[in-house]
Amino acid sequence: MEATMETSSESMAAEAEVVHEDGALTKPLFKPLSGHGASGASNDIDMILDIPVQLTVELGRTKISIKNLLQLSQGSVIELNAMAGDPLDILVNGTLVAQGEAVMVDDRLGIRLTDVITPAERIRKLNQ
Repeated sequence: MEATMETSSESMAAEAEVVHEDGALTKPLFKPLSGHGASGASNDIDMILDIPVQLTVELGRTKISIKNLLQLSQGSVIELNAMAGDPLDILVNGTLVAQGEAVMVDDRLGIRLTDVITPAERIRKLNQ
């Protein structure tokens, strides 16, 4: 069964109608929103808090020919476009969200955030 949504552009408060294959029009059924105000928003965000995301810390990048790639061996050094001391990029699902510097935490590497990209800055970068 295929259905399409139609709305009137004359008014932002226009009611939507579902047009079915047989030409019948019905109003869509919407589940009422749970909660009101800030407490409702808190409940809604709780639903996504356990969704995993990919966090990547990028040291730098480079382009290399396949010939040079095939010549790499243990001990080879690959020169990156970043300078020593440059901030490291922190990406979430491929989107830059912060920059930081490498630190040692016990016997493990960590990253100290030095600059967090605001949502407005992220949108501005997308439009460039």
